[in-house]
Amino acid sequence: MNRRAMPHTFRSILAAVAATCTFALAACNGAPTEKPPLEGAAIGGDFTLTGKDGRPVRWSDFAGKYRVVYFGYTFCPDVCPLDLQNIAQGLRLFGKDHADLAANVVPVFITIDPERDTAEVVGKYAANFGPKVVGLTGTPAQIADVARKWAVFYQKRDDGKPEAYLMDHSRAAYLMGPKGDAIALLPAEQDAKAVAAELAKWVH
Repeated sequence: MNRRAMPHTFRSILAAVAATCTFALAACNGAPTEKPPLEGAAIGGDFTLTGKDGRPVRWSDFAGKYRVVYFGYTFCPDVCPLDLQNIAQGLRLFGKDHADLAANVVPVFITIDPERDTAEVVGKYAANFGPKVVGLTGTPAQIADVARKWAVFYQKRDDGKPEAYLMDHSRAAYLMGPKGDAIALLPAEQDAKAVAAELAKWVH
């Protein structure tokens, strides 16, 4: 090897090792190595809805906590209970290895069917998935406003069943940060392990 090239090559190797160590340290410290998928997205915002006890619940009440926001309805025959189960179980799996971090995550279920989902109904429904799940309802205007802020589509299906109608709605579980900022979509449509893995990536 050319002697003049040796110092340059050595410095290059040191630089590469230093960069590798820096990356490794970041990974070991749990720091994200990529930007949150929803960073900067205009998703979310203040609201005042109604909790299980009939009292007002505000978005600001969850300040300082990570929030998993999911929209659905209690009469949903398939995807809503499946997704909520995966979210709740995923959070429990995440908590097995990160109990302190999981304690700072609040799952929030917001109905898109306020006509049938009263405070009592939505509260009991949310409790089926665990004590941490917060169920919220509101007036039709309040629900429309919060759904707009989260870019959620919903519509009552006209199928000639006035008491047993279904709702068409978008399907998404939003992970929101302690400051109320959008972070990522959780893969609630997959399984609990996928949800836990995504929580581990962003909750720190």
